[in-house]
Amino acid sequence: MPHHTSPPPAHFERHLDDETATLQAGTALSQSLAAGMVIYLYGDLGAGKTTLVRGILRGLGYTRTVKSPTYHLVEAYSVFNLNLYHFDLYRFKNALEWEESGFGDYCGAESLCLIEWPEKGLPLLPPADVHIHLNEQDSGRSIRAVALTPLGARCVNKLLTC
Repeated sequence: MPHHTSPPPAHFERHLDDETATLQAGTALSQSLAAGMVIYLYGDLGAGKTTLVRGILRGLGYTRTVKSPTYHLVEAYSVFNLNLYHFDLYRFKNALEWEESGFGDYCGAESLCLIEWPEKGLPLLPPADVHIHLNEQDSGRSIRAVALTPLGARCVNKLLTC
């Protein structure tokens, strides 16, 4: 009987020169996002997580202001019958705050959840389809995306074409 191994996870790495390049990466991501997906966004303060989300929303056709959810913990957007929730868990003291806030109810088959600072909500968060790491690098930043599910692989492979 032949030995079958899983294909390596889809991954993407690139240097982003500036804010415009980060917005463009978000727009590319938006083209393959679907309801039911969860994306974890990792990176230090100022690494470009909210800028990437702004690019995703622009790519989905959202034209209004995109705010960082740092103070409200979540910003909700409705775009083309898609409920997109942008969470920022930076202020969480412990993971139980995820459950206590009721945020788990937001993430379901009909919504797309983008979660900044997911490490502050683990292990209580829904599992991610994609992990995206943003880091300041030279005059710009680096982006690394790793797919954890087939839906996530479709998303990351879309980035490879941008």
